[in-house]
Amino acid sequence: MSSQRGASTLGVLVIVLFFGSLLSLVIKLGPIYLDDITIQEALEGLDGTKGLSTMTVGDVRKLINKRLLVNNVREFDPKSIKLEADGEQIRINVDYEVRTGIVGNVDAVVHFQHAYEMSGT
Repeated sequence: MSSQRGASTLGVLVIVLFFGSLLSLVIKLGPIYLDDITIQEALEGLDGTKGLSTMTVGDVRKLINKRLLVNNVREFDPKSIKLEADGEQIRINVDYEVRTGIVGNVDAVVHFQHAYEMSGT
């Protein structure tokens, strides 16, 4: 019985600090990835939109901004979306990064880049 003493106080402290740091990182970065998934879904939802190919670039941009506003994406700059109309096809390129503070002066930078090519019916 004397050889089975369990974890030391220092061992438990290291484990708690490790999992606490991991949880903190998930709490800080999780919403950023969830917003990116919402942005992707909003843009992918444009495919097959009636009259999309006849809309101007400004109209498509307004439609995207409405979808992002409805989905409560607030920390995204719509200027990161580049639109190109080419006849029946519309190309959408999204390239942006999000910076968030982790601890003190340590920041995390997350970069996202997506490209879509779609046409309206």
